[in-house]
Amino acid sequence: MSEKITQIVEELKTLTLLEASELVAQIEETFGVDASAAAGGAVVMAAAAGPVEEVEEKTEFDLMLDEVPADKKIAVLKVVRSITGLGLKEAKELVEAAPKLVQEGIAKDAAEEAQKQISDAGGKASLK
Repeated sequence: MSEKITQIVEELKTLTLLEASELVAQIEETFGVDASAAAGGAVVMAAAAGPVEEVEEKTEFDLMLDEVPADKKIAVLKVVRSITGLGLKEAKELVEAAPKLVQEGIAKDAAEEAQKQISDAGGKASLK
């Protein structure tokens, strides 16, 4: 590179982002060019990829009791009672009515832990 270009590059390194943005705008205006066209293929590649949609991570889950084998009914009943705080009669009705919603709108960690407890007791549970 020539001395003049090296000096310009060194001066450019000292600019803030705002100053660099203003410089680009001034160059575009003065010389009638489009700085985005200088990127060439990169702009075409980015445009071809299409818009990127943000995927919002789900934070609340519903715990469903899907299935309770007859021989595991009492163990699952105990787990459901501890998870929900229901009385014996209400918990028994819930377990016997499977598939049934056990809890809704609970945090991911709590939902996964409850699902694991039901599975460990012999039942089948899922998160929705």
